[in-house]
Amino acid sequence: MNTRFSTLVAGLALAAVATFATAHENHAPEAGKAAAASLAPEQKAWGIAGKASAVKRTIDIAMADDMTFTPSVLEVREGDTIRLRLKNRGKDLHELVLGTTAVIEDHAAMMKKHPGMEHDEPWMAHVQPGKTGELIWTFNRAGDFDFACLVKDHYELGMAGRVRVRAAAAPAR
Repeated sequence: MNTRFSTLVAGLALAAVATFATAHENHAPEAGKAAAASLAPEQKAWGIAGKASAVKRTIDIAMADDMTFTPSVLEVREGDTIRLRLKNRGKDLHELVLGTTAVIEDHAAMMKKHPGMEHDEPWMAHVQPGKTGELIWTFNRAGDFDFACLVKDHYELGMAGRVRVRAAAAPAR
């Protein structure tokens, strides 16, 4: 292969990678959420994306720069659709990611490799300083699940919490 052609191919490949990385890091989350909304929700071990019309309760969660969520333990009933209203009371970006411990730890490792990554999954929300965000989630599986902030080293500094999903009452026979 001639040198000019090799240089051109290498340059185009780098431009494509840079464009992809920039688009991923700086995309408008609303556009991704609109596209995701047109797809069927995906069942996860900790539940499934909920619909606003099905919300039974709203839980306010404060996010703070001392690496805390308040409250840090949530109790819900299996089958309930909950609005998690996230209030970032700090000066740093925070996020809330729902999942199992394994999923959160895997995602934390990915965030270390790609710190500017934004999310458009229904179980994740970035919240800018002084702003409010929300997740609507149907907890349709009983058990204990986790939530965490995976921005920077927030998770390692203790910014995590627990969702306890109590089993729904068995129907009478």
